[in-house]
Amino acid sequence: MEEKNSATQETTYLINDLCCATEEQLIRKGLQRLSGIQELEFNLISHKLRVKHNCDEETIAHQLKNIGLPGQIESKAGAPVNKTFRRLLASTSLSGVLFVVGIAVQLLTSPGVTADAFFLLSLLAGGWHMALKAFKAMRSFALEMNSLMIVASVGAVIIGQYAEGAAVVFLFSVSLLLESASTERTRSAIRSLMKLAPASGTVLRGSTEYTVPLEEIRIGETVIVRPGERIPVDGRVLKGASSVDEAAITGEPFPSPKSSGDAVYAGTFNQLGVLFINVTRQSSDSTIARIMHLVEEAQNKKAPSQTAVERFARYYTPAVFILAICVALVPPLFFEALFTDWFYRSLVLLVIACPCALVISTPVTLASAITNAARNGILIKGGKHLEVLAGLRAIAFDKTGTLTQGRASVAEVVSLNSLSECEILRIAAAAEVHSEHHLAEALLRKAKESGIQLANIETEDFSSITGKGIRTRVDGRTYIIGNHLLMEELGVCSPLVEEKLAQLEGSGKTVVLLSDEKSVLGLISISDEIRSEGRETVRKLRELGIERVTLLTGDNQGTARAVAEQLGVDELQAELLPDGKLRAIEALRKRYGTVGMVGDGINDAPALAAADVGIAMGGAGSDIALETGNIVLLSDNIEKIPHAIALGKKAIRIIWQNISIALLTKSVFLVLGVFGWTSLWLAILADDGAALIVILNALRVLKNDR
Repeated sequence: MEEKNSATQETTYLINDLCCATEEQLIRKGLQRLSGIQELEFNLISHKLRVKHNCDEETIAHQLKNIGLPGQIESKAGAPVNKTFRRLLASTSLSGVLFVVGIAVQLLTSPGVTADAFFLLSLLAGGWHMALKAFKAMRSFALEMNSLMIVASVGAVIIGQYAEGAAVVFLFSVSLLLESASTERTRSAIRSLMKLAPASGTVLRGSTEYTVPLEEIRIGETVIVRPGERIPVDGRVLKGASSVDEAAITGEPFPSPKSSGDAVYAGTFNQLGVLFINVTRQSSDSTIARIMHLVEEAQNKKAPSQTAVERFARYYTPAVFILAICVALVPPLFFEALFTDWFYRSLVLLVIACPCALVISTPVTLASAITNAARNGILIKGGKHLEVLAGLRAIAFDKTGTLTQGRASVAEVVSLNSLSECEILRIAAAAEVHSEHHLAEALLRKAKESGIQLANIETEDFSSITGKGIRTRVDGRTYIIGNHLLMEELGVCSPLVEEKLAQLEGSGKTVVLLSDEKSVLGLISISDEIRSEGRETVRKLRELGIERVTLLTGDNQGTARAVAEQLGVDELQAELLPDGKLRAIEALRKRYGTVGMVGDGINDAPALAAADVGIAMGGAGSDIALETGNIVLLSDNIEKIPHAIALGKKAIRIIWQNISIALLTKSVFLVLGVFGWTSLWLAILADDGAALIVILNALRVLKNDR
């Protein structure tokens, strides 16, 4: 095949008939014959195939068509239309009508050619699309469910069992129809996230308002959103005040007040006043678009149980197929048994060999759970993280921005020499202008409130001392701002400093010290309000089986202890640098096995990565949080953590229920089939019934109850 493009590119194909692991294996086998295929990612729920390749994308589309699973390039496909479901509904309905007519003819007259003709027509009406897929699969030497059903139904016709052959095709077609409808419900639940954003917005250009499509709204433009309208894009409020319902993004039921400078997000609902919004992101890069993309990506990341089931099905199906051949041939050849009798039994085994009920229930369950979580402001980046959540035994929390509100404020300024409190605050704020630490914001805000002008202050030679503080020159003089540990290392602490520190830290405050190169000049105490939901969250975690709740913080021992006592955590580790938090997580894993870490996604990155599952405090629209951690709390509400754990436990419980139902059904009918104690009718009914039960059971995860 001639390569037309040597550069690696990524193309997503929409494949309507992609619904089961058997189709996935068929596509893998067919595409691997092409040179230039580098990586394949399948999403059975959204019917998508993502291909990394350096061959022509139309070549891939042509090969998919040859395989019998045609696909469209997503960017050229337009709005998704489920044509497969419509065709399947029409063929199944026609097959059902002809089958019922055949039964009626058989009951009203003596069995004969007329009834058999209707059964044969029913088989053809319901089985033509299966036969087409089976033919394409057999050309590729692949064994999949359509092949099994066609062989079973044709075999029944060969031995004169027209009614049973038609029943196999009709009932299997019904199961495919129900499966398609149930997975479509899951896809609709996911797509409903994107439908929240309106298709257009009102843009102010000059002095004139224009209604334009979303994709034409540019960054930097001003969008006007009136009461009762949904906000079309991400941005910041330029003018106006209102109350905005952000439940679509955060899952929080209470509206959020918005005024000048506040961030707003596409898909949220403006309730009261008119808002003038400065656009900060294109519609394709909005928070809700990125969440939707991450939810779809999460469906591609299979849980261990799903991978194990698919591996089992890969060997189970050919094993039962071989058993069916043996059942058909061995007794007649070696024991003079009646061929038609044992051939019929082998057909029953072919029906039982179909792994669809076993394989489809797990991805549907995981997709339902991930969608449920997204609706509630919890972004879970893959089914494997649900399994980890279900098995958590210990969990660690960062303090600032996680168990506290993360909005620090200056409580007190203490002078220890001739500098006034105002001068201490002035120097500290000027030094922190270039700092990204959350305490810097508190100092700058307090300076602004106190009327301190920073514009004319000369600062230079700024340097950060990781985890401890900063060093800089203000008006030509060197100052150090940092924690107690840094001051001890510099040798500038004194008994008076220690005394004042003990007083302030004992009341639960964080203390920043200002020094020159000789002595501490002053202390600034900073408070951070504890989250009201913190203690209740810790209680719920224990109810869910979490054995150890630990607080990990870089803050001082006194402040950390005050927070730990209020929340009722089991263990406290204070004055930790990022690598100290990492070691603490590793120690917890040795003691408890599966460990989770909750942090703000910035300085907690090493600990979040080291934990079995990292939970980032997101804040809607936070780029860092969306990229860090395995789970993101979009509302910054830690009460969502117990909900996520309960959801994980429920999903895994349902997965194992489904696996048990499918395996038990197949085991029973495998034995019944070998001994000739069942019929094709009952085998296909049992298989379809099991498939329907496990799918409906999987969809229960979409509900919010535990």
